[in-house]
Amino acid sequence: MSAIQKHDRLGDRAPHDAHPNQFALLRERRFAPFFWTQFLGAGNDNLFKFAFTVLVTYQLDVSWLPPALAGLAIGALFILPFLLFSATSGQLADKFDKTRVIQLVKSLEIAIMLVAGAGFWFAHVPLLLACVFLMGLHSTLFGPVKFAYMPQHLSERELTGGNGMVEMGTFVAILLGQVAGGLLIAVPGVGPHYVAFACLALAVLGRASAQFVPPSPSTDPGLRINWNPVSETWRNLRLAHGQLAVFRSLLGISWMWFFGAVFLSMFPAFAKDVLGGNEQVASLLLVVFSVGIGTGSLLCETLSRRHVEIGLVPFGAIGMSVFAIDLYLATRGLTPAAGVGAAAFVQSAAHWRVMADLGLLALFAGLYSVPMYALIQLRAQPTHRARIIAANNILNALFMIASAVMAGALLKAGFTIPQIFLVTGVLNALVAAYIFLLVPEYLLRFLALIVSRLMYRFRVAGDEHIPTEGPALLVCNHVSFVDPILLMAASPRPIRFVMDHRIFATPVLGWIFRLAKAIPIAPQSEDAQTYERAFAEARRALDEGELLLVFPEGAITRDGALQPFKGGVMKILETHPVPVVPLALTNLWGSFFSRAGGAAMTQPFRRGLWSRVGLRAEPALAPQQVTPQALQARVQSVIDAGVPG
Repeated sequence: MSAIQKHDRLGDRAPHDAHPNQFALLRERRFAPFFWTQFLGAGNDNLFKFAFTVLVTYQLDVSWLPPALAGLAIGALFILPFLLFSATSGQLADKFDKTRVIQLVKSLEIAIMLVAGAGFWFAHVPLLLACVFLMGLHSTLFGPVKFAYMPQHLSERELTGGNGMVEMGTFVAILLGQVAGGLLIAVPGVGPHYVAFACLALAVLGRASAQFVPPSPSTDPGLRINWNPVSETWRNLRLAHGQLAVFRSLLGISWMWFFGAVFLSMFPAFAKDVLGGNEQVASLLLVVFSVGIGTGSLLCETLSRRHVEIGLVPFGAIGMSVFAIDLYLATRGLTPAAGVGAAAFVQSAAHWRVMADLGLLALFAGLYSVPMYALIQLRAQPTHRARIIAANNILNALFMIASAVMAGALLKAGFTIPQIFLVTGVLNALVAAYIFLLVPEYLLRFLALIVSRLMYRFRVAGDEHIPTEGPALLVCNHVSFVDPILLMAASPRPIRFVMDHRIFATPVLGWIFRLAKAIPIAPQSEDAQTYERAFAEARRALDEGELLLVFPEGAITRDGALQPFKGGVMKILETHPVPVVPLALTNLWGSFFSRAGGAAMTQPFRRGLWSRVGLRAEPALAPQQVTPQALQARVQSVIDAGVPG
């Protein structure tokens, strides 16, 4: 590993237990200046755009830009740079120090806001439209840097929390920016002047914050910039496609932007035409949506237990569809009165259901998106990470344009706004199911989440000893049929299991283990071909840098005691001397999925629901220290000690 890659892997990261929760990151230099820089930038973007939209809609009479088209034109101009320059911005972020790029982008923001200030001062609409495009360019340059910066400074255990903070901060900044823009521009006579000063002040504060962002060395200093946006965009998409799990996660995130854009773009019309509310109601819906996204984003760290837990993604997708469909149902019986204000709106119980649907829909969207972003940051090659994020921005822009086209076509076809919400909710279920079948890891982690959180109270100790990168051999006692599922839940990344070939004939479980690409093995005396094929596949998994797990007992225990370890581990280590991590499952004997009582899965409530089980991981052993007897003694000592708490 090169020095650059090593810095990228470690950066200025603190130890895994350095902070109690994600908010503690705001006290650390490696995160706080970066967070406030992006927060101020997102707020300034939205203050400027919303104030400009209100200006041309209510205060100026521009014949060539009617109010009905003003919002669309401003939105389109802002998105256009994402399509044109994302490819270039990704290259810049990979080639140069990310902190330096951030500082230059924030300096550019000051220059743009000086020009925009003149536009507001003299009510010069073409100049302000040019600044919308330039602020889109500013966001295009900042996007890849923002998401590529975090993996250089946050550990795997901090990445979900860091992304949650950034996602929450972005939506809070959007909300505050729009509220501030609307209030300032509405001040009689001097509103545009106030907006000009506010935009410049936020840009200066953002640049000052960027000055304290710690260094983030280049991950690919030898990269030659390709200035052709078309060919580079195509190359970035092909680069992303080279890692299918990453590429399909990009598609999943872009779908979330498609989904969210449908709702956000229709809030004003939904509030007015369906709910009978005025501008206050439209703003209230935006507040509810933003609070929902922020809450869901922050919940990710707690629910994931400070790992990148992509099992939350199917959970989020389910909630998005359920509450989008219920939003349609909640509006069916409404008889709106014209011009209802926010105070009168919240007095109706039916309207509370609408707000609950919007808030929960957004909350589940936060649970859906944050783990996907964290997965991309964790799995993308460090030298190409910013270009992968740039490819994501291109896809996001395309999907948002597609959402506008779909919504427009449905409206023209006679669909009502609630019916469009219904269509979007159903489409979300279909698209999510398709993505999860293409990337089974999401589905498997979701299943592991259900088993470890709802069926059992699963406590993990020492999980920091499970490597987050590089090949390693895990060994564990075998107590029940759900051992692999619980081990999936405990591991920060996928595990390839070597398992008794007979378990693949078990209904449901066999399908799950095939989906997980488990490796079937049979005794050499029974099926020599399957035996040799299993070891060849195990070696291939280690060659590819994967985690490989072996149950050295060879079968599920029939009496709860640890059985003698066989020599398969030594056979693997002969050709692949990798670190060996001892694991021990505790308190699973006697559960529904164990063979206590003679047969498994025959007494559903043998131990009751939500019984306490555990897993402990021990520090890795060097391959030369390993013998079957030593491993067995190590695992037995961990079983005897149990898992605290």
